[in-house]
Amino acid sequence: MTLLEATPSTATAPAPKALRGKQDPKFVLTLSCTERAGIVQAVTTFLFERGFNIEEHQQFDDGLRQTLHLRTAFSGSEAYSPERLEEEFRSIADRFEMKFSFHGETKPRVLVMVSTFGHCLNDLIFRWRGGSLGGELVAVVSNHETHRAMAEAAGLPFIHIPVTPDTKPQAEQQLLDLVDEYQADLVVLARYMQVLSDGLCRKLEGRAINIHHSFLPGFKGARPYHQAYDRGVKLVGATAHYVTADLDEGPIIEQEVIRVDHSYGPTALSTVGRDAEALALSRAVRWHCEHRVLLDRSSTVVFR
Repeated sequence: MTLLEATPSTATAPAPKALRGKQDPKFVLTLSCTERAGIVQAVTTFLFERGFNIEEHQQFDDGLRQTLHLRTAFSGSEAYSPERLEEEFRSIADRFEMKFSFHGETKPRVLVMVSTFGHCLNDLIFRWRGGSLGGELVAVVSNHETHRAMAEAAGLPFIHIPVTPDTKPQAEQQLLDLVDEYQADLVVLARYMQVLSDGLCRKLEGRAINIHHSFLPGFKGARPYHQAYDRGVKLVGATAHYVTADLDEGPIIEQEVIRVDHSYGPTALSTVGRDAEALALSRAVRWHCEHRVLLDRSSTVVFR
């Protein structure tokens, strides 16, 4: 299926963009469904008939799984909202048995969790303040007081939630309460060194991203850079993935690797590794916030 699928010639073409005055609202449609003829034509016809201008279109036809994944960015009338678009698109979605969603220009709200390592938090704050993160940071939650000054200097609320084996259920409920309070669309574990319970993982499914300090599936557990040094690795990596009840086995969004050699001791490997962690995590957060990541069973399709 391609964009060459014809659009009805009887429809009235929208006015040229230059004649529409102020900038048109922007939207994104993402969908996944079983592959069959007519899907792209149905989408483009739906947008054309409502006067929308397609600004970016990406699709992936998975021949092995016989599925189609699609992301289309478009602009057009202020009369439309994501909710109205979803309502009017419903008949097409039902016909093709699509899993779909429309998104507007409002940036997703991001709550960040951190423990004692602050490099990923610092990088996220830097990109957020520079306007390149894709989402809006709304709060920082930590089981330590270490990075309160960093968060508050950026104008972010800092909430300290100590965690012990006895208080973990209460701490996780407090986290969920904060997600609701700050209306967070995404939770980012920026080197948050606590294992989330299965119940919490299920409640945050598809809207929580973790950074793992290795190029999965190697060197799991504690002291990964010492393990890497002992094995004489030639690449240091990091993996950003969605959080699931299976520890460090959620759908992978992004991985970053940096080449090293025999001269790198554990400290040097750790320094390089933190660069990889920050890069992989910031990309994963941005792509998620820009609605470029589509979940596909235990993996993802990422339209960069």
